[in-house]
Parts: sequence; C-alpha cells; structure tokens
Amino acid sequence: VQLQASGGGLVQPGGSLGLSCAASGYTLDYYAIGWFRQAPGKEREGVSCISSNDGSTYYADSVKGRFTISRDNVKNTVYLQMNSLKPEDTAVYYCATKSGAYPSPYSYEYDYWGQGTQVTVSS
Repeated sequence: VQLQASGGGLVQPGGSLGLSCAASGYTLDYYAIGWFRQAPGKEREGVSCISSNDGSTYYADSVKGRFTISRDNVKNTVYLQMNSLKPEDTAVYYCATKSGAYPSPYSYEYDYWGQGTQVTVSS
C-alpha cells in the first residue's frame, strides 16, 4: 500500500501548481482522500478533502476559491489544483486516505499517508 504525492515545486506568488496523489497496492474507490500541509514550525492542517462516493468536498477557509480537489478512480489518482498561490501556502503537502465515505479535515482520521511534496511560493 503506497501513496505517491508529486507536483510540488517553486512558484511565484499568484502562480499555479497541480499536485497529484497516486495510489498503488489498493484502489482508492472506497476511501475519502485528504490533502494536508505542514509549514515549518506549524501543525499539520487539513487543506482539502473529497468523499469516496458523492463528490462532496471540504476546503479550509484559507484556500477556498483558489484550490480545487478532484479524483479519477480509473487512474487511482487524486489531484489538488492550486491557483493564486500565496507565500503562506508554502509547506510540505501530503495526501492521505481514510476509510469511510465522508471527507474530514482531521488528520487523526486518516490511515495511510504519502511521503509529501514541497510547495514553495516565493518571488
């Protein structure tokens, strides 16, 4: 069972990045998926998550209107499109899966975690 997050990098303020989270060893169909981030010296926070079945989503207030989460169960991959990036979005971004359908912003509810991908927003 493995989650591989990718797509991070260095981008200027106002720019965009697209993150991917690919699963291997199991199917994502029956799992809610979450994206979390952790900046240096800060706690891990829930950024966005998506349900396993009805497409319902959650976004942290800090990213609403700028980030979009989506999933492709055929490709066994979840995406996080990040637009209008700000320096405060700088962090390591992690994807994770939880059993059950409903999305949750609480990291303790998630079972499997990817290794993280660095996003740096700086001019």
